[in-house]
Amino acid sequence: MKVLIVDDEQHVREGIRLLGEWKENGVSQVLEAESGEQAIQLIEVYKPEIIFTDMKMPEVDGIALLEWIKNNHPTSKSIVVTGYDDYHYMRKAIHFGSMDYILKPIDPGILNDTLVRAVKDWEREEEDRQQHNNSHQLINEMKPIYRDRKLTQLMNNQLLNAAIYKEFGFHLSQQYQVAIIRVDQKAVYAFQRDRDLAYFSILNIVNEMLHEEKCGIAFRYLSNKGEIVVIFWDHFSRVQNMLETMHKNMKKVLEVCCFIASGPVINNLENLMLSYNGAKEVLMNINVLDKNPLKVYTESQINRLAIINLIDYSSHVKEAVQLGQQELFEEIISTISEGFQTHRYLSLKQLLHFEKEYQLMSQQWLKKYEISYIVNEKGEEVVYFFFNDEGCFELQRYMNRKRKEIHLFMKIVKRHAKKQNPDVIYEIEQFLQANFDRDVKLQEISDRFYLSREYISRKFKQEFNENISDYLVKVRMNKAKQLLRNEDLKVYEVANMIGYQDDKYFRKVFKKIEGVTPNEYRTAIRVSTT
Repeated sequence: MKVLIVDDEQHVREGIRLLGEWKENGVSQVLEAESGEQAIQLIEVYKPEIIFTDMKMPEVDGIALLEWIKNNHPTSKSIVVTGYDDYHYMRKAIHFGSMDYILKPIDPGILNDTLVRAVKDWEREEEDRQQHNNSHQLINEMKPIYRDRKLTQLMNNQLLNAAIYKEFGFHLSQQYQVAIIRVDQKAVYAFQRDRDLAYFSILNIVNEMLHEEKCGIAFRYLSNKGEIVVIFWDHFSRVQNMLETMHKNMKKVLEVCCFIASGPVINNLENLMLSYNGAKEVLMNINVLDKNPLKVYTESQINRLAIINLIDYSSHVKEAVQLGQQELFEEIISTISEGFQTHRYLSLKQLLHFEKEYQLMSQQWLKKYEISYIVNEKGEEVVYFFFNDEGCFELQRYMNRKRKEIHLFMKIVKRHAKKQNPDVIYEIEQFLQANFDRDVKLQEISDRFYLSREYISRKFKQEFNENISDYLVKVRMNKAKQLLRNEDLKVYEVANMIGYQDDKYFRKVFKKIEGVTPNEYRTAIRVSTT
């Protein structure tokens, strides 16, 4: 804390300096001024908390100094020290906020009592000021959050109190139009990954223009991540131009490129969501391969192409993974990529859908082989880093990245598959032997053992030198020969027990494999045992 002593007489200044209990009251510095003019200069530099001043001084006197203090440094506590017990001076001192009036010659007790009160008053008022400043700061910080929450409620068909509309400067109108500004992960990275700063900066640019035009308001839409919603209530014919200007200003000032889409004009505040959904539909169907640097879209600028599903290629993916053949995966990626390039149209919806399916497929295969390799589940965030600074999606770079991911993925799966299923084909053999009495389809085996039909057929023939159907017939015939030894069983009963409902067909197959009919085999067995 600092104290300033103002008096044109040096001995008075020295007397106050000597009598004051400065250290005991937390005063670290005592300044002196011999005139009101010099006092003003010192106050502007040092900003003392407590000022002792004489009233009668040449040029700038005590009254003028007190008036200046009240207007320019009102937080300080002023104390008048004068040799004139004059009501005029006292009244002026009170008028300009002086807290006390000390007469010369100065009594040490009175001086220090006044000092103690001045220090305590200043500290109490300073605490109040700090609380007020903190409260004011908190209110200012909360205003955007409050605005975003309330306007999000409005978007979700929760009508607000009339006072809130007025507070935000929201104009009630006969018509409205909604636009969406997409704040993706790449835009957030431009602000050192500070998402709140990104929204704050973009909203500043947008709302400044809307305020000037008096035609709308923008806010962070809390119901959907990554979106700023703009509600227009006027100048609908100029909305497209305004959105384009906003886009240009964001690129110029903030160096970020955000997709912007507008919905239709609606006639009721309760139908804001209709306009929002229209804007959302436009946003999701924009062509990310569009090289136009201006990324502001309306319904007339989009196409709605059928979504290509990676899941439709699941059987090919399965075969590629199980056989460890990356070229099969390459064919799938190339086919899909060529389709996008041929049409020169890749919607944002298609892109996000493709990435989501890819992540889902990867997770399923890793889970199947119990691999603890982490797949990035935030596919949408990954996608946005393949947009260049002009907002155009670099398809070739994205597909090359996918090829690298697939190569790594297949290496990991292949390594774990060998560890997990070294004798899987023999497990399939055991399965066939346990289920010989029913019609086991190759697809059932494929689904059960998570292997492609092609792989199973090829691997089974390599190990047992015959295909699965022939092997299953052999197992059935061996079982039939065991059952035929039981004279109590009819031939048709034996046929049914090994999976043949038609005993005539069973007799035919048995003779083809064994060279004799079931009855002839039974007779031969009977003879050999007698």
